[in-house]
Amino acid sequence: MKPDSLIFDMDGTLWDNVDTYVTVWNKGLEVKEYANRVNRGDLLGLMGKEARVMLNSILPEGSTEAQNELFDEVIRQYQLFVPRMKPTIYEGVYEGLEKLSHKYPLFLLSNCEEGGLVNFMKHTNTTHLFNDYMEHGQNLQPKSFNMKLLKERNGLQTPVYIGDTDSDSKASAQAGVPFVFMAYGFGNTNNYALRFDTFPALVDYYMNLV
Repeated sequence: MKPDSLIFDMDGTLWDNVDTYVTVWNKGLEVKEYANRVNRGDLLGLMGKEARVMLNSILPEGSTEAQNELFDEVIRQYQLFVPRMKPTIYEGVYEGLEKLSHKYPLFLLSNCEEGGLVNFMKHTNTTHLFNDYMEHGQNLQPKSFNMKLLKERNGLQTPVYIGDTDSDSKASAQAGVPFVFMAYGFGNTNNYALRFDTFPALVDYYMNLV
């Protein structure tokens, strides 16, 4: 069935900004005077997870209050670092989103902090291409809940969710939305309706879908 809209994940689907996240997590840990640090491999395994899952992994010994204070500092450091960040935008994303926006309403949905998707749209100059977005940081609800919210808020009947991890697949299933797997991303799954190895391949498929 042809979808009436496309909902995109951000990290691992549209760009790779993990090196930025490593920098700001480590700066947050330093400011809060924790000895532990993270590396790219640590964060790759946490991409797409909710903030509490990440905090339980990075600061397992911390109380909820201490974890919250660390996360607030990480967000502060991220906002300070945004003008200097140099994420890798995946091949074909700029022109692909532009093409798709002429045929489908486009949406963003991520487990990122509040403002993360806005930073993405500003950095990539794609704000005008998206009809709406939803972030975990806005309401601290799971991705499946926010997928349903985005669907209901915009009157979507047959959307698909486009992501790169097994948690994305599970959230889509819980929301009753078909999952499209981008195999070049940060995760792996065997549960998907469609799979693409490159972003241009996804664009070609949906642009030619009758």
